[in-house]
Amino acid sequence: MGDIRRRGAVALGITGLVAPLALTLGTAPAQAATSCTTQTGPYQKQVERFLGLTVDGRQSATDCKAIKAFQTKHGITPNIGYAGSVTWGVMDLMNKQKAVGTNPNRYGACPTNKGRIACVNLTLQLSWIQDGSRLVYGPVPVRTGRNGFETRTGLKKIYWRDKNHVSNLYNVPMPYSQFFDGGQAFHSVNLSMWNPPGSHGCVNMTPTTAKKYWSLLKTGDDVFVYGRKPGT
Repeated sequence: MGDIRRRGAVALGITGLVAPLALTLGTAPAQAATSCTTQTGPYQKQVERFLGLTVDGRQSATDCKAIKAFQTKHGITPNIGYAGSVTWGVMDLMNKQKAVGTNPNRYGACPTNKGRIACVNLTLQLSWIQDGSRLVYGPVPVRTGRNGFETRTGLKKIYWRDKNHVSNLYNVPMPYSQFFDGGQAFHSVNLSMWNPPGSHGCVNMTPTTAKKYWSLLKTGDDVFVYGRKPGT
C-alpha cells in the first residue's frame, strides 16, 4: 500500500471502544446504578423466560439480581435489574443468533461465487467465513456500527491489515485490524459483543475471533456486508 493510502486508512481508523449505551430504558425508574429496582418492567415475562427464572411477570429480588448480573456482563446501563426494552432487545438478538445454527447463509444472501469471503449479517449481528458454499469458520456474534455510524453495506475487499493498529481518532488499540472500507475494519475489542449501542462503524470481534479471522483472511479477500442493524 502506498503512503497516501496508508495515511488515509490510519486517519479513518475507527473503533468500537465507546462509552456504553447511548440508549435509554424509556420508563425505567430513576435509581442509582448500584441499586436493584423493585419495579416490574414491560418485558418482565420475556426476560424471566430467557434467564430461566419463574415466569410470573412480577419482579422479585431473585429476578432483579439475575437481570442486573446480565446487564452488568453486557454493559447495559443503568444496570438496576429492570426488564426494559434494551435488555430484552439484547436477549431477543441472542435468541435469533442461536436459531441460525451452523447454516448462516441459508438464504444465499452472501455470494458463493467469490471463493473465500467474509460475510457480515448486520440484521443478526453475525459474521462468518465461507469458501463457495462451504462454511469455513463461524458464525460468530459481532458488534457493528451504531446509529449514525453504521457499518456500510456492499461488496468490499480487505485492502490493509495492521496487527497492532492504534486509532489516532480515539487513541485506543484496534488489534488484528483488517480494513475493508474507508477505515471500517474487523478488529478485536475487550467488550461484550452485545454491548449497546455499537461501534463507530468497525466490525468488533472477540480477541479469539479476530485472531482467527487474521489467520484465515488476507489482503484482497472479499468482504460482503448486508442487512440492517436493529436500531439504526
